[in-house]
Amino acid sequence: MASIKNLLIDAANMLAASSESAHLDAEILLCLALNKQRSYLRAWPENEPTTNQETLFKSYLQERYLGKPIAYILGYKEFWSRDFKVTPDVLIPRPDTELIIELCLDVLPLNSTANILDLGTGSGIIGITLAAERPHCQVIASDFSLAALNIAKLNAQAHHLNNITFYQSDWLKNIPKQKFEIIVSNPPYIAKDDEHLTLGDLRFEPTTALSANDYGLSDIKTIINHARDYLAPQGHLLIEHGYNQKNAVQDIFNDFNYQQINTHIDLSEQPRVTRGQWQST
Repeated sequence: MASIKNLLIDAANMLAASSESAHLDAEILLCLALNKQRSYLRAWPENEPTTNQETLFKSYLQERYLGKPIAYILGYKEFWSRDFKVTPDVLIPRPDTELIIELCLDVLPLNSTANILDLGTGSGIIGITLAAERPHCQVIASDFSLAALNIAKLNAQAHHLNNITFYQSDWLKNIPKQKFEIIVSNPPYIAKDDEHLTLGDLRFEPTTALSANDYGLSDIKTIINHARDYLAPQGHLLIEHGYNQKNAVQDIFNDFNYQQINTHIDLSEQPRVTRGQWQST
C-alpha cells in the first residue's frame, strides 16, 4: 500500500498533461476519498489509506484524467462563501459571476424589500445569494431546464431560504406579471461555433446554458427586449456576457431605450457585466 505522500506524487504526475492544477486536483480528490481536510494530508503524509480508499481515489483520478471537472466529481462548488450543489445539468459557478452579486448589492440597502428576478438561474447561485444577503427582498428564479431547477431548489433548501420562488420558464414567458426593481441574468452568450466549447470544463457543461445563436447574442436580445415589461421605473437590468461583447451588448441596451448603460470589469479585468436602467413608467 502507498503512503499519502506517494499517492499524491503519482497522481499529480498522472494529471499533469490534462490539468493546469494537477497537484491541487490530486489533493482535493484524495481528501474526498479519505473524507478529510487538506490539512490532514500535510500532517500525516506517511499514513497509508485503506485499500477501499485508494481504489476510490483512483476512480476519481481517472474521471479527472479524462477531463471531468473537479466540481462535478465533488458534487459541489463554492460561490460567495457558500457551497452549492452542482451536477452536469447546471453550469459550474465561476468567480467572475460574483461581480453581478456585488453590483446588485450596491443598489440594495440591507433592509431592502425589492422584488428581484433571476433569469436562467441554473444551480441558483445568483438568486439564492441575493435572497440570503437581502432577506427582506422577494426573489423569483427561473430556468427553462426542469433538471436545473431541481438543483436550484435543493440549494435553496440547504441554505434555509423562504424568500425565493422558482418557475420553469423560457426566459420571461411564464413569469407572473409584476414589477421588479432588479432583473439579473447570466444567459448563454458563447457563439455556437466558438472553439472554447470543445475545450476544458466547457466540454462537460450543458451546451444549452453556454451557447446561443447570433454570435451568442440571441438570448441577451430577448432578455433586454422583454425585461422592459417587468422592470419597475428606474429598475436595473444586469446581464453577464462575454469579454468581447461589451459594445454589442451596450448597443442592444441602447436599441431598446435603456438609460444609464454601463459595463463593469471582472476579476480578470475583462468587461463582464452590462447594466441599464428602465426609465419609463
